[in-house]
Amino acid sequence: MNSALVVIDVQESFRQLPDWEFVSRPDIVDQVNRLVCAARAQRHLVVWVLGSRPGSGTVFDPQRGHVRLMDGLDPAADEPLITKTAHNAFTTTNLHQTLTSRGIGHLTVCGIRTEQCCETTSRVASDLGFAVTFATDATATTPIPHRDASPETPFAQLVADPRTLGVADIVERTEYALAGRFATIRTVAELTGA
Repeated sequence: MNSALVVIDVQESFRQLPDWEFVSRPDIVDQVNRLVCAARAQRHLVVWVLGSRPGSGTVFDPQRGHVRLMDGLDPAADEPLITKTAHNAFTTTNLHQTLTSRGIGHLTVCGIRTEQCCETTSRVASDLGFAVTFATDATATTPIPHRDASPETPFAQLVADPRTLGVADIVERTEYALAGRFATIRTVAELTGA
């Protein structure tokens, strides 16, 4: 079965957010690059995805200049770079066509955010018939404040709030939600043989 590595939203936008200092994987670029090297060595397709919110005025608005891959990531000339405007990488892009036209049946998913764009893409991919491997330690997330937390509260205070969901809990819950239903959970070491 032909395989592809899908790298989701490992982009400068996230470094601009106040929660980035609490990110689960500050080494996300290194982790992704390990997977990219392994995928290229096996002649698997690598697909790069950027998240964009045109006209929003946020760090996800392309006009702000942050909707670009983080430094240290270097797509090859023949590797697709697509831009999405939904949480999953399929709904607003030609990703499905790109994969099926190349006979891809298996995806390895990595990127930012573990429980949001990566998990959602994995679920949709599974529903579309792809076999999915979720590279859990090549995804990154940040703490999630309680739904009743004030948006004016500084993020450092939100992290100290016991109602805030920490990154380890987010990753664990995502793994539980995906495993055996939508994806197989693997680490970078397992996927690269390191």
